[in-house]
Amino acid sequence: METIKDLLNINFSYVFISVFAILLGAKAVISVFEWAVGKLGLETRRMRNRREERELLLRTSESLSALQERHTGDIERSDRRDEEISNDIKRLTQMFIDKEIDDMRWEINNFATNVSEGKPCNKDSFKHCIHVYEKYEKILEENGLENGEVEISMQLINEVYKQKLMDGF
Repeated sequence: METIKDLLNINFSYVFISVFAILLGAKAVISVFEWAVGKLGLETRRMRNRREERELLLRTSESLSALQERHTGDIERSDRRDEEISNDIKRLTQMFIDKEIDDMRWEINNFATNVSEGKPCNKDSFKHCIHVYEKYEKILEENGLENGEVEISMQLINEVYKQKLMDGF
């Protein structure tokens, strides 16, 4: 029973401080030991593991840096290529629009020439030409262009068409 009473009378703050002091002392002894081993040029397993981990970390860091540089270069090349493709698409679109305008202009002027020469044309040909002219005007408006070439041809076509309708076409 005395032992239990003695055990209950123990000052735990002294025990805690004692354990802390022992651990602190052990840490100091280990540090002095590692310092001495390092000065002698010896290497412990723990020191070797630390060195290897540090080297691995450095190699990984260098690899990541190289990968980042390569990624940056790839992004720049991709951006340049995207811009080239965009410019090519714009150029092809403009070429297509120009060709469409030229084809419509040629078709309207050619029909006007046929009408002015008195060649036979049916009602559907006139309607088709008027429809082509409407599409021609729409394309010009969408692209901010002006009509200057086919207005006279369309005046001639409209006059002949009206005359033919009055004559019972």
